Amino acid sequence: MKLFIIPARNADAAVILRRGPSAWYHIILWYTNTDTFEHGAWFKGRIYEEKCDVSPDGKLLLYSVHQGARVGTSYTDSWTAVSRVPWLQALVLWPQGTTYGGGGRFVGNRTVVLRGVGEPHPDHPLQGLVRADGSVDIHQSANAIPSTDWSGYDHHSRVIYTIGGKLFAKGARSTRSHTVEPDDTELADFTDLQPDPQPAPEWARARIND
Repeated sequence: MKLFIIPARNADAAVILRRGPSAWYHIILWYTNTDTFEHGAWFKGRIYEEKCDVSPDGKLLLYSVHQGARVGTSYTDSWTAVSRVPWLQALVLWPQGTTYGGGGRFVGNRTVVLRGVGEPHPDHPLQGLVRADGSVDIHQSANAIPSTDWSGYDHHSRVIYTIGGKLFAKGARSTRSHTVEPDDTELADFTDLQPDPQPAPEWARARIND
């Protein structure tokens, strides 16, 4: 079980992509100013964490996935989409048919740069977003703490890291240690969660410009 974190650039929010058990992913919204959490979608398939992104205002999630059960449909088995955090209800969707490329970055609250995808799906048109040209990097762990699943920094300059489904903030006296020290703070333990897929609420289904 692993946690991958993508902070919003201009808001006290981050998306946690929790992988496990097996082929399941869970989307969690983390309010970094209060260290509270909002649970969202469960997805059985593969989410390419490093290809995902969160809008600067923390409202939208850009994600890249593979789901073999969709092969032979108009969605294909791989696609890139934009949803409302912390859900995966696709508001705009680009079928790919391959796991090569895909995903992208927000370069504004409603402007995206994508990697190698074509036209949007007719049932999920490019509405409420602007697609810009350019090249963007993938997300990676900052490796602020070695030998952890993910590590980086939150909006308040805390060193944060994840180990085995748990989220920690590093204590001031142990900022380079890969072990959990007494002055580290456990912010959340997601290890006991089990898949519980639920339909997205109505507000998460509203078009982006609605």
